[in-house]
Amino acid sequence: MKSIQIQKDIFQINEEKANRYTSYCMVIAAVVTVLMWLLNVLGFFIVDQTLMNITMPIGVVMFLFPSLLIRIWKREEWLLKYIIMGCFLLGVAILASALTIQLVMAWACPIILSCHYYSPKFTHFTLTGALLCMLCAVYIGLYFGVWDSNMMRCVDTPGNAAFRAEFIGQATAAGDNIILRVFNFYYIPRAVILIVVYLIGITLSKRTHGLLKQQEADNREKERIGAELHVATQIQSSMLPCIFPAFPEYQEFDIYASMNPAKEVGGDFYDFFLVDKDHLALVIADVSGKGVPAALFMMISKTLLKNAAQAGLSPKEALQKVNNQLLESNEAEMFVTVWLGIYEISTGRLTAANAGHEYPALKRAGGKFELFKDRHGFVLAGMENTRYREYEIQLNEGDILFVYTDGVAEATDNDNQLYGAERMLEALNRRADAGPKELLEEVKSDIDGFVGEAMQFDDITMMALKIRRKKSNKI
Repeated sequence: MKSIQIQKDIFQINEEKANRYTSYCMVIAAVVTVLMWLLNVLGFFIVDQTLMNITMPIGVVMFLFPSLLIRIWKREEWLLKYIIMGCFLLGVAILASALTIQLVMAWACPIILSCHYYSPKFTHFTLTGALLCMLCAVYIGLYFGVWDSNMMRCVDTPGNAAFRAEFIGQATAAGDNIILRVFNFYYIPRAVILIVVYLIGITLSKRTHGLLKQQEADNREKERIGAELHVATQIQSSMLPCIFPAFPEYQEFDIYASMNPAKEVGGDFYDFFLVDKDHLALVIADVSGKGVPAALFMMISKTLLKNAAQAGLSPKEALQKVNNQLLESNEAEMFVTVWLGIYEISTGRLTAANAGHEYPALKRAGGKFELFKDRHGFVLAGMENTRYREYEIQLNEGDILFVYTDGVAEATDNDNQLYGAERMLEALNRRADAGPKELLEEVKSDIDGFVGEAMQFDDITMMALKIRRKKSNKI
């Protein structure tokens, strides 16, 4: 149903624009007609006044009628364009009946305008209508319009239709078939010109029609991809902890995290979960690449890391196991940087390992945020049987741990300047005593102010842990 609606929108919108454009051109034709009428009244032309006073007002009405019609038309859109073009053809035919000699190229205008609809069927209709109306106008002009003395081989112009009919009859009886001569030397050359214009126009019309069909197919594909990306975004969001406060039953710590993907889905992820009642696992990671491939690799990595941690493995053991698991079927040759920590709630001891990730930032109670330059190991899925080192941090009441991905430090403004770790620390220290949520909001706000209107090229993911008390009443 959606694809049908897209196709209807593309061609219907174009048709509505073409209707308006054609009506504007017909308004211009009406203005030109009125100008010709006035010039004839002032004596610039030698066309019979009675003839002009009859044909010109009718032509003006035919040209102006579509402008009114498109404002009140409420029926099927496909019929409207035929009525508009019919008015145009009739308007030209009425004027051509009086000014047959002067309006040779006026017949090409409707055909050219019909090509704006990008409908070969409609252009066929316009050509057929133009040829029939021109044929009628040529022969009506013989009896009522401007008389071509050279073509008729007559020095004097017969004054009315009766005299013209008598003259034509006499000439035909004498062997000079004026009707046939007019067809051969007036109508056929003009018809050939219209056919040439038609062939040029229909070629462009068909080509543009094909482009519109391709655009429709592209839009349908984009809509399908967009719908799938929307679902992927929801799935990815649902996989990350997003309910805060995360552990309201624990008063020993407060934790908050956020992720702002550069695209619909991202390669960054964070996670925190209880391994048991006394151990909280903290994970933040960044997958190489962006978009759907990174998101898929991210979900695999996140699942494996969580399984390893919940199995009771230490941070370095978990990283070593997951590294080999990711390498088993990594044909895309992607990798992921990971910081993994296990916080022991009862003692305040944090055991962590770093697989090529950014340095965490640590604030001691009463102090300022500073980078904690831990021991880096190699990225996950980079090399088989890689070994990782652990380190410990003793966290006390009031301490705050801040971890993040490189999208924070590498945020870029319009001058290609990096946000950098120093600016990040300055933003953190402006609200050093705030809670985790306020800290992350401060850093994100500072990044947005720095970046300005520049496009976000990387995912921005952050997580903060604040220690409220050392001992836990849950143990």
